[in-house]
Amino acid sequence: MSKCSMSWESRYSMPRHPVVSKRGMVATSQPTAAQAGISIMEKGGNAIDAAIATAAALTVVEPTCNGLGGDAFAIIYSNGKIKALNGSGPSPASISLEEVKKRGFDQMPLFGWESVTVPGVVASWAALAKEYGKLPLSETLKPAIKLAKEGFAVPPNLASLWQRAHSIYAPQLKGEMFDWWYKTFIPNGKIPKCLEVVKFLDHARSLELIAQTDGEDFYKGEIAQRIDDFSSKYGGFLRKEDLKRYKVQWVDPIKANYRGYEIWEVPPNTQGIATLMALNILSEYKAEDAKLNNEHFVHWMIESIKLSMVDAAHYVTDPTMMKVSTHQMLSSSWANYQRDLIREQAIDPTPYKPVAGGTVYLATADDQGNMVSYIQSNYEDFGSALVVPGTGIALQDRGANFFLDENHHNVLAPNKKTYHTIIPGFITKDSESIGPFGVMGGFNQPQGHLQVVSNLIDNQLNPQAALDAPRWRWLEGKDLLIESHYPLHIAKALSARGHNIKTSMDLEMFGRGQIIWRDLKNNTFIGGTESRTDSLIAVL
Repeated sequence: MSKCSMSWESRYSMPRHPVVSKRGMVATSQPTAAQAGISIMEKGGNAIDAAIATAAALTVVEPTCNGLGGDAFAIIYSNGKIKALNGSGPSPASISLEEVKKRGFDQMPLFGWESVTVPGVVASWAALAKEYGKLPLSETLKPAIKLAKEGFAVPPNLASLWQRAHSIYAPQLKGEMFDWWYKTFIPNGKIPKCLEVVKFLDHARSLELIAQTDGEDFYKGEIAQRIDDFSSKYGGFLRKEDLKRYKVQWVDPIKANYRGYEIWEVPPNTQGIATLMALNILSEYKAEDAKLNNEHFVHWMIESIKLSMVDAAHYVTDPTMMKVSTHQMLSSSWANYQRDLIREQAIDPTPYKPVAGGTVYLATADDQGNMVSYIQSNYEDFGSALVVPGTGIALQDRGANFFLDENHHNVLAPNKKTYHTIIPGFITKDSESIGPFGVMGGFNQPQGHLQVVSNLIDNQLNPQAALDAPRWRWLEGKDLLIESHYPLHIAKALSARGHNIKTSMDLEMFGRGQIIWRDLKNNTFIGGTESRTDSLIAVL
């Protein structure tokens, strides 16, 4: 057996123990990235500085899921207050529904310039550093720059993701404009294998320019010009003017009260509202019956999230263009209506008509009262498969979530933010911080959030156990995917209720999460990290 291989059974044969700390903690999907964050804390940085350092390192050591050309969201708890950052970018000013249709598309493509939106990751780092950080980007980006220059050893799960992404991309990438993707991520025509050392020298130089200019170069300098030149040469819509006028948005997070806890999400244009809508539906369910292996409650969870996700997918788009409000979607009347639809048998959900979905996640905490829930993504794997020449920057394909149906709420339009899959979560109790949590995985994310929250609160599991618990994933209609080690008696009971059960051994289908939970009595931290990937909790 290869030293890099891991059988499915070995991931669950022995329970993993949670990690505890008094001073500081970083949890994420790659060990080197978690260590990068802790190294910044050791230099005097706070949880926000650590989050930036970790996020920057992840663009290097997990390129299959995120990069400098992606978007980001964050929830920050600092000085006793909670705030959210929307670091998603809009469509280019020059794109139009008519032009994309004229190019022969009847739905938005994943690859190529049509799906590229303005990247918000770099601006998000700069905004977080300016508003909450103690250290400049020139310091917090040092670990990522070093990793990109000196190289890193490819861990097992990343090697698998790289192989899978190549199998998807290679048959579809036709044309000269995709050459830089191959040169950057398939060096010398070979997919990096586990234990091989990979360097990204162009990426390192881009990080240096970003560090030297507090992110300005990406939007107004050499990098912006390179993006413009590349886009102009191959018929893209993104221009330096789009980059120059981009600003992140500071917003108030939205919440649902669940059994005495406040569960927080970033408001639309993210799908986080679906988690809160489902919790509102479930809140009327008796707490003593809301148990992990209660098939009746599991059925209710599935029905609640499918109704909520269908509504979110139908109504959520750029918040300035939504036809229903967040307040409406989180109202008791909306929850009551959806709750009344749930029966003993599985339903095929349709959107409620009111009156009148590759990602990395990280969580950080310090002993100064700061906590961060942060997520960034290029959307599908490496994104659009467009790598800006000489920069190492893969541009995201977030625009693929737009519709080309002019009657759809999330129809493509210029300068518009699309419905966004990536969502960071946060928990408080009586306005005191409990901690950040998140589960990556496209449209699985609200479902992962719901299951983790229930595991933590209803079942009182520790963060590691809450993540290790077997998961289900609603696909569409009555179709439900379960992990191979899901309890058989629950699976049979769900099948009897009309759920079309499918079993999968593909761990990526069920998301990858991180949790940091603050013990209010001792003001200490207990963390959990995903057993389904190359993950680590680093402590100070």
